[in-house]
Amino acid sequence: MSDGHPEIAPLPLNSSGIDRIRHWMRTVLGLDRAIGFTVLARFWGSAAGLITVALIARFLSPAEQGYYYTFGSLVAMQIVFELGFSFVILQMASHERARLSISSDHEITGNPTAHTRLASVIQKSVRWYSVAALLMFATLLPLGVYFFSTQDHTGHAVSWLFPWCLAALMAVLNFQLDPLLSFLEGCGYVPEVARLRFMQSVTGSLLAWLVLASRHGLFAPSMMLFGMAISSFVWLFGKRKLLIGLLRYQVGPNRISWGKEVWPFQWRIAVSWFCGYFIFWLFNPVLFAFRGPVEAGRMGMSLSLANAIQAIAVSWVGTKSAPFGTLVARKEFDRLDQVFFQALRQSVAVSILGALTAWLGCLCLNLEHIRFAQRLLDPISIAMLMLTMITNVIIFAQAYYLRAHKQEVLLANAIVGALTVTACTLIFGRLYGARGIVVSCCLGSFPGLAWSTFLFQKYRRLWHTP
Repeated sequence: MSDGHPEIAPLPLNSSGIDRIRHWMRTVLGLDRAIGFTVLARFWGSAAGLITVALIARFLSPAEQGYYYTFGSLVAMQIVFELGFSFVILQMASHERARLSISSDHEITGNPTAHTRLASVIQKSVRWYSVAALLMFATLLPLGVYFFSTQDHTGHAVSWLFPWCLAALMAVLNFQLDPLLSFLEGCGYVPEVARLRFMQSVTGSLLAWLVLASRHGLFAPSMMLFGMAISSFVWLFGKRKLLIGLLRYQVGPNRISWGKEVWPFQWRIAVSWFCGYFIFWLFNPVLFAFRGPVEAGRMGMSLSLANAIQAIAVSWVGTKSAPFGTLVARKEFDRLDQVFFQALRQSVAVSILGALTAWLGCLCLNLEHIRFAQRLLDPISIAMLMLTMITNVIIFAQAYYLRAHKQEVLLANAIVGALTVTACTLIFGRLYGARGIVVSCCLGSFPGLAWSTFLFQKYRRLWHTP
């Protein structure tokens, strides 16, 4: 099974036209199978997002739109319970898998100690996520009920209780399945997991559209999550031999010592993940509380557009997270840098192109006085949002590279970023609404990028120097 970073052989002179196109896509665009499926999923997500946006505008009131996107922001609180564990699982699995081989019928051969440690990773992961899922459900459900029940916006009567309860339940179900996907991705199933993500996106979108078209729109988030869970169950069933074998494997004394080997890395990741909620997901609940569901809906729809572009752009680096870990374990640092910097250039180019396209589209909607423009933020706010997105793509790429070394050196950046964004959101969001939030956060993103780049260069030299 491929590690996800095969060398690209020279193209034979008698190659067909299709082979030449494929070779050009791999060498110039960097589109291997993993990235191809991931980008396909992101493009589907973006195209499906446009359809979803149109259905929301058609079948939901502006107030219901605010509830719709605020559901998503509250569901994102799973970050607090995950504690960055999925990324840690991926990196731990990729380092142990470097000394193992997994056959097509899911038989594991290679270093016995690595086999034991790999089994130890998934066993500890399943135990942790089982406890965390219960805690998440016991917290998320009543918290959402309390939040929405205390936000009495006169003139906006929305039936939100049952849709919210179902969304929280489906979020917990997906939360329980995520560690298995991260583990298998770390084991080298990068293209397969990327293909699964695509199927999740398609299935979830179709179910969400069906609910929106039937005028039960606030059930759309839960149906999206339900479609993702069903896709995961079907795919994981095909990997049951590998997973059950590792879950039943007797690890003995060679098990991973989580306290000594993992926790020093994980607690930093956990704090960074926790800070991520305040950096990326706090906007909608704050606007919902201070400005009402209509403005929260405009922010939510605009953010979904920026996040779709960001997700596509970062795919070039994100799909190489497991191969990065394997290259680090093998100390192939020159190859690591070659793969990373090529992927970084491609990610930044895609983010810039996507940002320009989105901003020009928003500008045209406003110049033509198309009614749909009222569901989005104004062009200046969209521009600020897109600039922030581009800086985030670069920071995310640097974080993937650094964390492949099983180190977290961007902890202070995450804490300062969370405090800054939270302050900007609470102060400027209350005073100036969505415009105040996006402008202040955009201005604060550039010092964050400079700090991240400094640490990236510092530790890259430090870790790779003999």
